[in-house]
Amino acid sequence: MKVKDHQIDIRKFLFIFASLLALPVTLFLVQNRVEIFSRAFGKNANIVVDAGSSFATSTYSWKNLAQGGEEDGRMLGCCVPQIARLKPEYIRIDHVLDYYKVLNRDQNGKLVFNWSQLDLTLQDIMASGAKPFISISYMPLVISSGSVTDLPKDWPEWELVVQKLVEHISGRASLAISDVYYEVWNEPDLFGSFKPGRGKNYLDLYYHTHNGALRASNVLPFRIGGPATTGHYKNWLEPLLKFVKQNSLRFDFYSYHTYSLDLSQFESDFLEAREILGKYPPYSNIEILVTEFGITGENDKRYDTSFSAIHNLAVYSVLEGKARRVFTFEIKDGPGPEKYWGRWGLLTHEKWGTPETKPRYMSLEFLNKMSGNSVNIAGLGSWVKGFAKEENGVTRLLLVNYDPHNKHYEAVPIKFINLPFRKFKYTREEFQGKKTEKLMDIGSDTWEVVEGMDPNSALILELSPLTP
Repeated sequence: MKVKDHQIDIRKFLFIFASLLALPVTLFLVQNRVEIFSRAFGKNANIVVDAGSSFATSTYSWKNLAQGGEEDGRMLGCCVPQIARLKPEYIRIDHVLDYYKVLNRDQNGKLVFNWSQLDLTLQDIMASGAKPFISISYMPLVISSGSVTDLPKDWPEWELVVQKLVEHISGRASLAISDVYYEVWNEPDLFGSFKPGRGKNYLDLYYHTHNGALRASNVLPFRIGGPATTGHYKNWLEPLLKFVKQNSLRFDFYSYHTYSLDLSQFESDFLEAREILGKYPPYSNIEILVTEFGITGENDKRYDTSFSAIHNLAVYSVLEGKARRVFTFEIKDGPGPEKYWGRWGLLTHEKWGTPETKPRYMSLEFLNKMSGNSVNIAGLGSWVKGFAKEENGVTRLLLVNYDPHNKHYEAVPIKFINLPFRKFKYTREEFQGKKTEKLMDIGSDTWEVVEGMDPNSALILELSPLTP
C-alpha cells in the first residue's frame, strides 16, 4: 500500500512539473492566438459625421516636413517650387552646426561665426513659404571633445554657440524670423548614445543648450524643447520632465520620432505622452510633436510606391487633432546608386535630373484638400481611419483603409447627421484614382451611404450645398 501511494505521489509530482514547464508555452500560444484572431477579426468601421459640430483648427498636422543630413550644405535649393506646392508651415533641418561650417577660430583662438552657408538653406525654407524648425545638432569639431556626437570641451563655448545661433535666426537685428522651434539635438539616444540622467547625460546637454538659447538678446518669440529621441520612451520623458521642473527650465514642446507599420503605435505613443505630461504642470499642455516618421528607419523599396503614401495618409488620420505637428521625413532623397533606391524622400535626387515626385508627395497634396475647421466623427475601425473638416459650408471626410497585409476590403457605412442643407453635390475622389459626382436631394438632416474600399486605398467624400 505504501509503495503504491509512493508511486501515485511520483506520478502527481511529474504531472505537476510537466504542467509548469508547459505553462509558458501555453500562454505564448494563447497570446498569439488572441493576436491572430484580433488581426483577423478586427472591428470594421461604422462612420458617423456630425456636420453640425464644426470647431476651429489653428493648424494642420501634415503641413510640416523634415530634411535629413543627406549631404553637406544646401540640399533644398533645387526643389523650392515643388516644396512650396505642398504649402508647408515648418521645415525641420538637422546637422545645422556641423554641415554648414558655421564655426571656426581666429589666430587668437577666439570663436568666429559664419552663417552664409546656413543662410542659403534658411532662405530656401522661407522661399517655400515655411518657417525653419532647427534641430540644434551636431557638435562643431572646433569645440568638441571628440566627434560631432560628443560633448563640448567647454560648456560655456557651447552655450555661446547656441546663443549666437538663436540671435542670428530669431534676432530682430538679423534674420528676424518669429516662432522658430529649437529642438535640443537629434536622436540623442542614437547619435551620441546619450542617457537621461546618467553617463553621457542628455540632461546636461539640455540644461546648457537651454541656457544658451535664453541668453540670446533682442530676439523674437521662439520655442525650445526636445528630445527628438528615436521613439517615444517613458524612461526618457519622465526624467526630463522632473529635471526641467526642478530647475525651472523652459520646455515648450515634447518631440520624438516614430517609424512603424503599426498605426496603433502612433496613437498609443501620443496618448501615453499626453498622460505623462499631465502629471507635470506647468508642462501638462505643451505641444507634442512627431518630428520624423515613416514606415521604417531603413532603406525600403516601399518608400518609392503608393504603399508609403497610404501609410502617410493613415498616420495623419490617426494623429490629426492630437499631435500638433507631424513631420514627414524626408523631403528629398540623398544621391543614391540609382534614381529610386528605397530612400525616404518625397522627391528624387537631382543627380538623376529634375527631382520627380513620389506617391508620398502626392499624399500630402491630397491632404491639402482637407482644409477648414475640424468636424467630429465617430465609428472608426481597425483598418479604416479618417477625419472630417468643414469649410464655407462644405463638409469633407477623408477615409483611409490601411492594411500592411494588403488583404482587407471593407464596405464602409457612413452617416452624415445635422446637415445644414438638403440639396447638395456628393463628390467621391479616390487617391490616385477617379472622381465621381452625384446631385442629391434628401428629406431630412441625415444622410447615409456605403462606400467600398479596397485594401490600401483612400478617398475624400465631399458634400457641397447647392443654392436653391
